[in-house]
Amino acid sequence: MKTILSLSFISITLMVNPGVAPGNAAGELVKFDQPILITSAGQSAEVQLASVLSKRAGLDVTLNKTATPSDLKQAKTLVLVLGASLKGLGVAGIDAAEEKARVKHLVEAAKNLNIDILCLHLGGEARRGQLTDQIIEEFLPYGKMAIIVKTGNKDGLFTSICAKHGIPLIEVDKTVDALAPFKNAFI
Repeated sequence: MKTILSLSFISITLMVNPGVAPGNAAGELVKFDQPILITSAGQSAEVQLASVLSKRAGLDVTLNKTATPSDLKQAKTLVLVLGASLKGLGVAGIDAAEEKARVKHLVEAAKNLNIDILCLHLGGEARRGQLTDQIIEEFLPYGKMAIIVKTGNKDGLFTSICAKHGIPLIEVDKTVDALAPFKNAFI
């Protein structure tokens, strides 16, 4: 019961004060630098929504749905949009194993280059499924922060992974509500 209350407190704290890291007594904000490279982890359509949000926020962003380590040259932040789409994978001409390998190389390169990673999950409950869950479990731990649509966390998967890895988690009601915390995450 204590754990559930503690995790609920963290979620409420982050909704009220986005950017505050759990366990961060000083209340330091998590901030990311620009320029930004946005890519998909699973080839879902929500990568386009992330691009729209970044443009509305006035951020310096490049969208590359199938980014590779060589695309990180100018980036200071990598935004991973977590969500799998079999249709999107088909359009990209890759299968799930190839997509996971691409993203793994990308996040490892970002880590080696000291490029921070911000994870987004904008599809909510409709975007969840076995493949998306595998992607979340594999790549969310690389994030410095996560912004998600709350309905995508009904089972607490994001809460659990973020708590385990000390990743601030911001939950919003609708995709459009992600604009403010997304904008505020950047210097």
